[in-house]
Amino acid sequence: MKLLFGIKSMDVPGGGAERVLATVATGLSTRGHDVAVLSFDAPGGTSFYPMDARVRRVALGLGATDRKSGARDFFARIPALRRALHDERPGVAIGFMHSFFVPLALASVGLGVPMIASEHTVPEYYRGRRGERALLVLAGLLSARITVPSDAIRVRMPARLRARTVTIPNPVAVPARASPRAPDTKTVLAVGRLDADKDHATLIDAFAAIATRFPDWRVRIVGEGPLRDALAGKISALGLDGRVTMVGATPDIAREYAHAEVMAVPSRYESFGMATAEALATGVPVLGFADCPGTNELVRHGENGWLADTGGDRVASYALGLATLIQDPDLRQRLGAAGPASVALYAPTRVVLQWEKLLAEIVSR
Repeated sequence: MKLLFGIKSMDVPGGGAERVLATVATGLSTRGHDVAVLSFDAPGGTSFYPMDARVRRVALGLGATDRKSGARDFFARIPALRRALHDERPGVAIGFMHSFFVPLALASVGLGVPMIASEHTVPEYYRGRRGERALLVLAGLLSARITVPSDAIRVRMPARLRARTVTIPNPVAVPARASPRAPDTKTVLAVGRLDADKDHATLIDAFAAIATRFPDWRVRIVGEGPLRDALAGKISALGLDGRVTMVGATPDIAREYAHAEVMAVPSRYESFGMATAEALATGVPVLGFADCPGTNELVRHGENGWLADTGGDRVASYALGLATLIQDPDLRQRLGAAGPASVALYAPTRVVLQWEKLLAEIVSR
């Protein structure tokens, strides 16, 4: 099959969706399919997440890719995408994230190229965003299928889209470069974009509440985002400089997991929880919130991780969870040992086969 995947950027340090696209595109390419990845990046760039050398890059060089796009970029991209679809003539075009699949859906009208909208944002994101929700519905109705990473998201999709929405989980693997688990690093790791939904502020406040009890422990935050300066200010104001560090994004996430004793996921909601699943796959116990969609589908309290009960006070309950895991190495070891088996269903080979089956069904129609 000739396949065209698309996403806003592969060159800018990204998150779970970009990593998923790189893994799926590589998997399909190694299975013999003709795969190209289309983005708005400037030509000649390098993908932040490596892909198979046979995966072709098509970079349109349109608009800003490191921040939210405005109306001018949005409308300029539609004719450019239409030209790219005409030139590539794929059997299927797959747009990742609403920032790409919305203009792709509009660009594909009348070209005879079936399209898949791959949604990686939870429906709660669209609350209070009526315009974006309307565009989601429009793009969904123009698409042959919509993919989401979990059944919990599928049942919460707008009613008009559920019949054409299918669940394909994100692929989860222990990266090949993963180093052996480092012993007793006394590090709490957090991985994710620095925005309000990931709620790193709660992690920082919770650690501040217990930091004097555990002077040898540190928090390491991996990721970039709009709240970086605000979070840095909070760290300094709480006197945690040197105890809590923000290290930016990294493609070598395996090393981070190998040097972590606890994976902190204070998110308010997750579509799937890519970092959560990767931590479990590498044997790191996860601390999340019991009411967080995505997290509570992967983490089983007391089995492969720990779920804090908000009870009206997120900081206090998260601090209690942190203290529970920090002070009990036997508990951490038991939870970590159960992690890999709990995410075995998300092995990349299995997920790529699900994508291949869906794509073949669409092409055959």
